Amino acid sequence: MRMRRASGRSSARIANLLRAACGAAAFLLICASTPTAQAATHAPRDPSALPFSSAIAADASAAIQTAQRQFNAGNYSAAITTLQSAVTQNPNSAEAYYWLGRTYYEIRDYDNAIAAAEKSIALDAKNSVYHQWLGTIYGGKADRDRSFSYARKVKKEFEEAVQLNPQNIAARRDLEEYDLQAPWVVGGNKDEAKAQVDAIAALDPVEGHLARGVYDMDGAKKSDLAEKEYREVLAAKPAKIDAYLEVIAFFQQQNKPADMDTAIQAAALVAPNDPRLGYWRAASLTLANSNLADAEKYLKAYLASTSDRSDWPSHSAARGWLGRVYEAQGKRSEAAEQYRAALQLDPNDKDAKTRLDRLVKSAH
Repeated sequence: MRMRRASGRSSARIANLLRAACGAAAFLLICASTPTAQAATHAPRDPSALPFSSAIAADASAAIQTAQRQFNAGNYSAAITTLQSAVTQNPNSAEAYYWLGRTYYEIRDYDNAIAAAEKSIALDAKNSVYHQWLGTIYGGKADRDRSFSYARKVKKEFEEAVQLNPQNIAARRDLEEYDLQAPWVVGGNKDEAKAQVDAIAALDPVEGHLARGVYDMDGAKKSDLAEKEYREVLAAKPAKIDAYLEVIAFFQQQNKPADMDTAIQAAALVAPNDPRLGYWRAASLTLANSNLADAEKYLKAYLASTSDRSDWPSHSAARGWLGRVYEAQGKRSEAAEQYRAALQLDPNDKDAKTRLDRLVKSAH
């Protein structure tokens, strides 16, 4: 069960799967991340005290801040309404279009997301983050439409983001993972991925270990080497939770709940109230088949207290874990209900489908 990729390197970088096919060819691409906007928004002064053009800009800034709050609360429809009003009143606000594109992306409206993101770049062509996010959105379009042409655009935008700001580590990691996962016909190149790993390590040692862990796992297919990199991350005791969550997700993939617990405890020292820790605690308990009642509580709390967003563990994944909890408890009908709920949220959730099919067959 793989979680979606994380915001601003904030989680496990393990998801948003992009599949594009042409004839018999197909590929898997991990492409989504959520970098923070480069230009910070500030509370405006009284618009009546500003020149007319400045007052409009201030209004756009205030609207963007409102939309960001709505976005973070998972109220995407309200954020879209706010941002549409902002771009109508200030059609030259690249940042408003950027957030509009990101918000449409969250509801998987990729056509409108592309239109907004492309407009942000038309207005601010030198913004690295805007190019990075346009690449991410193109990835969603390529996934849905099985489009090689949009897949190629993904790499082009990631490369542009790196060229514009060589210190944009998030974009470098996106580019690394594209090069690792995509076939050569759409630009995949393991040597180029390795070059990104080296560049990232030169910028930030912890990010370098994380990037090398992905390379060792997905490029070299050597989980033992990847594990060494992730243990180096824990030894470094980074100050932000993002890196820990990536380590936790790796150990979950490796079915090592004890190591997950070690990383979870370290993460809790950094951000004890982060809601994602409950999700990962539940996953660890489920893998260990231990304290399943607590696992159920963690998952229900996570579902009740968080919005379903592309940079956090998905609600589909949480439903899948809850189904596994019930299945382990012998509650077959409750398990099937959760697997169906997971598939309703994400029809491509293969793990939930496999487990549901197995339950249905065994019932006959």
